[in-house]
Amino acid sequence: MKRQDFLLWMRLCSILIVFLSAPLFGAEPRGSAPAVNIYAAASLKNALDALIQNPQSASLGPIKVVYAASSTLARQIERGAPAGIFISADNDWMNYLVDRHLIKRSSRVKLLTNRLVLIARQDSPLRVATSPTMGLPGLLGKGRLAIADPQSVPAGKYARAALTQLGLWVAVSTRLAPCEDVRCALAWVARGEAPLGLVYASDALVEPRVRVLTLLPAHTHPPIEYPAALIEGHATDSAQAWLQFLQSAPAQRQWQHFGFGLPVGETP
Repeated sequence: MKRQDFLLWMRLCSILIVFLSAPLFGAEPRGSAPAVNIYAAASLKNALDALIQNPQSASLGPIKVVYAASSTLARQIERGAPAGIFISADNDWMNYLVDRHLIKRSSRVKLLTNRLVLIARQDSPLRVATSPTMGLPGLLGKGRLAIADPQSVPAGKYARAALTQLGLWVAVSTRLAPCEDVRCALAWVARGEAPLGLVYASDALVEPRVRVLTLLPAHTHPPIEYPAALIEGHATDSAQAWLQFLQSAPAQRQWQHFGFGLPVGETP
């Protein structure tokens, strides 16, 4: 073998050795913890996104969040979605998973509360009447009332209960603009596609294009509660640490900043 060919062969061997000994592109560092998947009700997005950026959560490990209606998330978990934590906007969908033995029962906590509000666009001239029914049918005019799906989505079910209690359901049930989740209803009003909407107080707080016309009386609907729990088979130490952090004093202050309430007796 000529010296020139020998040197070329040695160089190629050196490159090959370096390539084979290097970690594959995109591979996770050895010993790195897998991300905790949080499946959270859509109304939690702004607050939970902010909490993830909180410096005090930096040591808890990587996290991925999936936002959607609680009904959608619960069914995804039922079909095997790898959620580590589920935060529902009502107890019904948490109970749905409990009945299917998918929730670690001992981990279940009442995380947050909320209120229901009637909203309009910020530039809307509409004003609520002082009557118990708020003059709602007249306020709608020829428009529709944006709400989350009243058949399955928690915000929609709360809205239907309130409208029924106020004697308005029959009058407005054919004039609804039902949405896949509460953030969709919020967006419809913000864009002017519906003159009015029923959403959570926390939703109205984070959307500058809408304003609250009135707070619906709490007695007109079941208490709005957000239970949270670990998922069986995915209750890792990291998932438990994240669930504890979401109940911590710094987290509670952040939840309140975004318009959520705390369970009775819980103070940050």
